[in-house]
Amino acid sequence: MGSVRQEIKQTRPFASLADEAVVTLLRTTDHARTALSAVVGEVGITLQQYNVLRILRGAGSSGLPTLEIASRMIEASPGITRLVDRLEAKGLVLRERCPADHRQVLCRASERALQRLSSLERPMAEASERLMSALDARRRSELVRLLDAVRTAGTAPGRAADRRESKPEPRSKKERRR
Repeated sequence: MGSVRQEIKQTRPFASLADEAVVTLLRTTDHARTALSAVVGEVGITLQQYNVLRILRGAGSSGLPTLEIASRMIEASPGITRLVDRLEAKGLVLRERCPADHRQVLCRASERALQRLSSLERPMAEASERLMSALDARRRSELVRLLDAVRTAGTAPGRAADRRESKPEPRSKKERRR
């Protein structure tokens, strides 16, 4: 694979380096999602369902309410209730009323879900290693640091106004001289 411009067959240059970085990030995210979805698809679940099951495994036997699961998702899902419904139908999630607050429903990973997660640990780790194989440990750490910075800047309160006022970064030395 070459540059993202080549992959998407874009003939004109990006308007800014920021635009190119965002498109590259989105294209790379799609590539990673496709690779990881293939792994979890082997056991009949989606990547979002896998995320829910990992969250519930981490919560332990006390379980979590649906909205708490939604707040911990890697990828926001407005249909968290339907997602949990599908997992329950597959026998992977157990639901019960909260003893302290009967209005609240707690979700827990079933034993079957825990077994499925266990069977996915190695294949998911191998897929992650393949995806990151071009980077050594130092560059992986740097990537994590950079992505954290991008995500934090994009979600900081009051940043929208800052972004509207800023000018796009010039793409070339020639543009910088203008």
